[in-house]
Amino acid sequence: MPAPIHSAQSAPGNPLAAAVWDADRLHRYARSGPRYTSYPTALSFDPSFTADDFSAALQRSNQTQRPLSLYVHIPFCRNVCFYCACNKIATKNTALAASYLAGLDKEMALTAQNLDTRRPVEQLHWGGGTPTFLTLDQMSELVDKLDAHFGLSDDPERDYAIEIDPREADVLTLRHLQSLGFNRLSLGVQDLDPQVQQAINRPQPRALTETLMDEAHRLGFRSLNLDLIYGLPRQTADSFAQTLRQIIELNPARLSVFNYAHLPKRFPPQRRILDAELPSRDEKLAMLRTTIEMLTAAGYVHIGMDHFARPDDSLAIAQRRGTLQRNFQGYSSHAQCDLIGLGVSAISRLDDSYAQNHSQLGHYQAAIDQGQLATLRGIRLCRDDLIRRDAIERLMCDMQLDLSTLSEHWQIDARGYFQSTLSALAQAQHDGLIDIREHRLEVTPIGRLLIRHLAMAFDARLPSEASHHYSNIV
Repeated sequence: MPAPIHSAQSAPGNPLAAAVWDADRLHRYARSGPRYTSYPTALSFDPSFTADDFSAALQRSNQTQRPLSLYVHIPFCRNVCFYCACNKIATKNTALAASYLAGLDKEMALTAQNLDTRRPVEQLHWGGGTPTFLTLDQMSELVDKLDAHFGLSDDPERDYAIEIDPREADVLTLRHLQSLGFNRLSLGVQDLDPQVQQAINRPQPRALTETLMDEAHRLGFRSLNLDLIYGLPRQTADSFAQTLRQIIELNPARLSVFNYAHLPKRFPPQRRILDAELPSRDEKLAMLRTTIEMLTAAGYVHIGMDHFARPDDSLAIAQRRGTLQRNFQGYSSHAQCDLIGLGVSAISRLDDSYAQNHSQLGHYQAAIDQGQLATLRGIRLCRDDLIRRDAIERLMCDMQLDLSTLSEHWQIDARGYFQSTLSALAQAQHDGLIDIREHRLEVTPIGRLLIRHLAMAFDARLPSEASHHYSNIV
C-alpha cells in the first residue's frame, strides 16, 4: 500500500479548515439544488427528443473526432442497501444477466452504426447496481463485445474503471478485471461502524475492503476510490471520525464522501430506515466538518463538493491544469470526451445533446428488441445552454471563473451576458462565499462547500420549486 501522504494542506493555517465553520451561514445556504453532473439537468430532458434525434446527434459528433467515454449500467444487486437511490434490480437470479448482456450487445451495434469507431475510447466505466453481479465469464463477454463494437484501448493513460462491492469480489475477481484492461477501482464502503451497517442492511467488515485494496495495489491498479456516506442512521460525528481514521490508514487515492439524501417517498428501500435514527442537521454538519479537517490534515486535496484526492492523483492534477470535467459519474480527469451511455437508464452526453435510456428494464429491452435505440428523453442544447454549461462546469471544476476567457471563447461580453447572474451572486459575495473582481470570480474556502448554490445562479432552467426535485446542498 502506498505510503501516507503529506502536503501543505495539512498545515495548521489551512484556510479551508480555518474559515469554513460558520454553521449559521452554512445552514442558511443549505437549501436543495442540482449536483450539475449535466447542464441542463435531467429535469429539462424532453420526451420529444427521440431515438432518431439521438442517432443524428451521434452522427454530428463524428465531425469533432472527440475521444469516446463509455458508461455501462449493470442494474442488478443481490441485496438491497436501504440508503440506495440508484436504478437497480434486486435479485439473486444471475440468469437475468444473460438476456441483459444480449440486449447490451444489440444496443452497442445500433449505437456503433452512427459512430466513427476509429475514435479512441479513453474512458470506460461500469456502474450500477453492482457490476460484480456478473460472473467472470460474463465480464469477459461484455469486454469482448465492447471491443468488437468500439475498439478498446491499451493506452497506459486510459481510464477504465469499475464499481466494486467488496462483499461480492475477491482476489480472483481483481486479477480477472486487470486482465480485461481495467486500471481503476471504486469500492463501496459507506461506513465501517457495524451498527450503521446493520441499520442500512450492508454488513461489511473492514477486512473485506482492506484485503481487496492490498491486492489491487500489488496488481498495480492505478487508482482506488472509496465511497463513504455521512448522514446515515446511527451515525454520529465521533463514530464517523472513527471510520475516517480507518479509511485514512487504508490510504486510497480518491474518496467520495456523499451527503445522504433521505427521500423515502421517491426511493422505497429508504422506508426501512427509521427517521428517529437519522442524525440531526447539526450532527451532519459536524460530520462534514470532521471529514474535511481530517482528510485535508492527512494530505488530501478537496477537489470540490464530495470529492477528495491525493495530490498525485489524476483528479488533482487535472484540477491544477484546468482540465477537470463533470459528468454523470462526478468529477472526471478526461475532459473533451463524448460520453456514450449503454444500458437501462444510462445517459449520453455529446457535444450539443443529452439522451437518456428507458429506466424500466422491460421498456429498455422492448425498444432494443425492435431494433431501436432505447432513448426515453433528451435535449439538444441551444447556444445559451452551451455557454451556461461552460460557465457552470468551469466554476465547479476550477473553483473560479475567468469571464475574459469565456468572452473570448464564445465571442460575447460575458460580464454583460451574465449581468443578472452577477447581481444574484451579490449576497453570496457579501457573505464571503465568492470573490468577484472585474472579470474574475474566485470561490472562497467556505464557498467550496456551497458550490452548488453558486452554480445555481447561472442556471436559466432552474425550477421555481427546486426543493421538490433535488437533495440538500450540505
